[in-house]
This record gives sequence, C-alpha cells and structure tokens, in this order.
Amino acid sequence: MNSILQVFASGRMAMVLFLGFCSGLPLSLTGSTLQAWMTDSEVDLATIGRFALVGLPYTMKFLWSPLLDNVKPLFWGRRRGWAIMTQVSLVILISLMGSLDPKTELGALSLIAIAVAFFSASQDIVLDAFRTELLKPEELGAGAGVYVMGYRLAMLVSGALALVLADHIPWQQVYWIMAGCMALGSLAVIVAPEPKVQLQSSEVASSMTSWRDKVLQPFFDFFKRSGAVEILLFVMVYKLSTMMATALTTTFLISLGFTKTEIGAVTKVFGLIATIVGTLTGGALMIRLGTKRALWIFGFLQSIAGLTFLVLSYTGKNTAV
Repeated sequence: MNSILQVFASGRMAMVLFLGFCSGLPLSLTGSTLQAWMTDSEVDLATIGRFALVGLPYTMKFLWSPLLDNVKPLFWGRRRGWAIMTQVSLVILISLMGSLDPKTELGALSLIAIAVAFFSASQDIVLDAFRTELLKPEELGAGAGVYVMGYRLAMLVSGALALVLADHIPWQQVYWIMAGCMALGSLAVIVAPEPKVQLQSSEVASSMTSWRDKVLQPFFDFFKRSGAVEILLFVMVYKLSTMMATALTTTFLISLGFTKTEIGAVTKVFGLIATIVGTLTGGALMIRLGTKRALWIFGFLQSIAGLTFLVLSYTGKNTAV
C-alpha cells in the first residue's frame, strides 16, 4: 500500500498531471466551445458544420510523428524542445483566436483554428513520448491514469468552465483566459528534466527512412491481411450515427434556449460522469457477453440513444430531458 502511495505522490506524477492538462485543453477550443461562440455570433449552420473539419490534424498526426521522434531541436532537448515550441505556439494562437470576430473574420479564424489543431496534435505526439520516458517502468500504469485525469480536467476547463464564463464575459476574454491556463500548464515542461533516452538519429535521411518504416509499411502489412477492408469499413461505420447526431450538439441546445452555463454543466460535467460509468460498464459486460455480441448490443443502444435528440426537439428547453 505504501509503495502505491509513493508512486502517486512522486514529483513525476505531478508533472504528468500537468502534461495531460496541456494535452486536453486545446481540443474543445476548436470544437464545442468554438461552436458555441460561432452560434452566439449568428454564423450560419452549414458553416458551423464545416468547422468540424478543423479537427483533421488529430486524425492525420501519424504522418509527421516520425519527424518529431527523430529530429532533435536546437534547444532544450528532443522532448522538451518540441513540447515547449508547440506549447508557446498554442498560447499565441489561442490568444489570436480571442482577438477575432467569427461574424466578420471567419476566414482568419478558420486558419488559426486549424493551426491550433495542428500544434495541439503535434503536442500530443510529444507529450505521449515525454511521459513514457519520464516515468519509471513501474509507474507507467499509474502514470497513464494520471495523464488521462489531467486531460479530462482540462476538457472541463476549456469546455464547461469556458461556457459558464461566456455567459458573464465576452468570448474574446474567455479565449485569453484559456491561453493563460495553457501557459500555466506549460510550466511543467519547463521544470521537468529532459528524459535520458539516446536519440536514434537526427539526420533527415534517417528520418525519412523512419517515416517509411513507421507510416507506410504498417499500411501495406495491414491490407495484406484477410478481412482488412471489412474491418476498416466496420471502424468507419460503427459510430457514424453517433458522430453525426452529436456533431452540432452545442448549436442545437443553444437554439432550444439553453444557457451556456446549463450546457456546460450538463454536457460536460454529467457527460463526463456518464462517459466514465459507460466505459466501466461496457468493459465489464464485454467480458461476460463476448466481443461480437457486445458490439451488436451496444451498436443498437447507441443508435437508440441518438434518437433522444428527437425527444428534446419536441419538448423544447427541458433540463431534465
């Protein structure tokens, strides 16, 4: 018991908590929080929907992750160097987002939002490696949990807290406060030591070889396997209905008359609790039901759950619903 407490009480765990916080903070600022700001600014619904594409860098980050892994910056070390550069960029870009008006400067806002998503995705690459190399082998399991906790706390700040603040102060100030939170979280990288892991190579040629090995070759290997196309289609389609149903949740709730404080409390706080309970319940039932049966049952249930938005559209503003 004492050894477990010692693991969680170490200074490295505190740093990992802040690393997780830095990783999770930008996500809502280019997602649901930005959606609420654009809705308040009376941006048309089709444009708000297209802004979902801003999150593409999170999906495509595997393309440049070998570069960040193999090339060492000139200052602060391989991990700290990239981490500090991405975080400074995020602080500046989030501040710039706060200086714009979605109604009149939508083009500039979209470009900066894409840049925030790009540097946020790049930061995720670096911080995942940073925490893995920072922790001792026996601390990795606990460290993963602490990192996720920091990530979730950050999503509450940039999601729920940002929405609550927006009911009382201008959106521009909300984004400047979020930039300040990002700067505070970044202090963990500044005080953290550079992990002592020998760099494989910092030469561009070696980086390109690494990119071929780490990015292209796994794709070739995957598609050589039996059932690869069917598996890929399954992954693409399984949660499609849920993603489509929830893509414009914030805009939908605002149009029904909910305040941003109510949306922040319900969708972020209770939503987080539901996510945790659902994950634990699903994991436990999957062991009992088996993977294939569980996929059928939960696939059906998630489709039915999406229909609850229809109920809300008929009832109008109803917090209990």
